[in-house]
Amino acid sequence: MIRVDGLTKDYGPRRAIDNLSFHADKGEIVGFLGPNGAGKTTTMRILSGYMPPTDGTAIVAGFDVVEQSLEARARIGYLPESVPLYHDMSVFDYLKFMGDLRQVEDSAERADEVIEMVGLEDRVDSYIEKLSKGMRQRVGLAQALLHEPEVLILDEPTIGLDPAQILDVRKLIKDIGKERTVLLSTHILSEAQQICNRVLIINNGKIVAEDTPENLKAHTTGKEQFSLEIDGNDDGLAKVLEKVAGVEKVTKVEDGKWMVESATGKDVRKELAKAVVKGKFDLVELRQIDVNLEDIFLKLTKNEEPGEAE
Repeated sequence: MIRVDGLTKDYGPRRAIDNLSFHADKGEIVGFLGPNGAGKTTTMRILSGYMPPTDGTAIVAGFDVVEQSLEARARIGYLPESVPLYHDMSVFDYLKFMGDLRQVEDSAERADEVIEMVGLEDRVDSYIEKLSKGMRQRVGLAQALLHEPEVLILDEPTIGLDPAQILDVRKLIKDIGKERTVLLSTHILSEAQQICNRVLIINNGKIVAEDTPENLKAHTTGKEQFSLEIDGNDDGLAKVLEKVAGVEKVTKVEDGKWMVESATGKDVRKELAKAVVKGKFDLVELRQIDVNLEDIFLKLTKNEEPGEAE
């Protein structure tokens, strides 16, 4: 439901995004990751019709965001990082007003529905200026859902929420993503790992990686890694471990602690344990080292200088 081809945006002499091409399909939650200034927000603003690109095309829900801007925007629910709200209105009045602007049928009933979806039932009559930042974030998410959009574009949707609220919003996004297209940016890498079907990592305006979190892990590390701890004398342990079928590298971290590498998909823990016991070493711990999305993100972006703005 989102198709981007060669998208480029220049701010004077500085290029914010450079020839981006990617897609996000119906029923898919795609995470958009990158350091500050990488180009995430610029891309989302273009996709939502907030600003035009310098070059390239973006198709949302079958409509060009430049040539058919009104049709595209009617099918987009957009939650910017800084949510624009009318602070002198109550939660219900604001959502009903936004529903009327979008020509939502029976806007009052729909406002009640999205209020329940985001857990604001006890704040229906509260003025927005009296709400906490997390509550305001929920109101912003509610307005993005009002018109039942085909595509949701969410810029840091859980920012400012407490841990319980974050879990609720993540569940809501996962449920929404079963039937719609969701593109979300986040600085919480574990969040993307938990709820996204696929992730795009952008740096200096260019996509540096695109795949499922699981495939990114495999492609980036290229190895399975295991941590092994021995109690007592470990002289000669390296030779014992190196003889295990599938082991490619053995590294001593410190006395009694070792790291073992094997090829991707090759779990050698059982063989390692047998070899250690057979060699009459006292095994304390043997576990697989899990490479998470944060490790991958840092590896792909650590040598790059970020831009000045998103």
